[in-house]
Amino acid sequence: MKRIASFLTAVVLVLAGVTTLYAGETAATTSVKGWITDSNCGAKNANGSPESVKCVKDCVKGGAKLELVADGKTYQLTDQKVAMEHVGHEVVVTGTLDKDTIKVAKIEAADTKKKA
Repeated sequence: MKRIASFLTAVVLVLAGVTTLYAGETAATTSVKGWITDSNCGAKNANGSPESVKCVKDCVKGGAKLELVADGKTYQLTDQKVAMEHVGHEVVVTGTLDKDTIKVAKIEAADTKKKA
């Protein structure tokens, strides 16, 4: 009887460990609203002006990475190609957040209409 109890305890502990591993791998999806900018100039170009858009594109040609600036925080973006399509626009980036990097699921224009 002691062997069966020990075996069942071991099985329960293994299953608990596996469950914990899988729980750690599932990250919650989040959406962050902000401006696409570059790693050289950062928040300085987070405004959509024609000068800022040109600067961002020039910096990217020079090797800078595209980032998202939102509420005073800068996030790295995994999908540089899609981000480039949104330079100069306020956007909502949806994906999973890992520290300061957003694994991009989608980027879309932000709703700029004010609710009355």
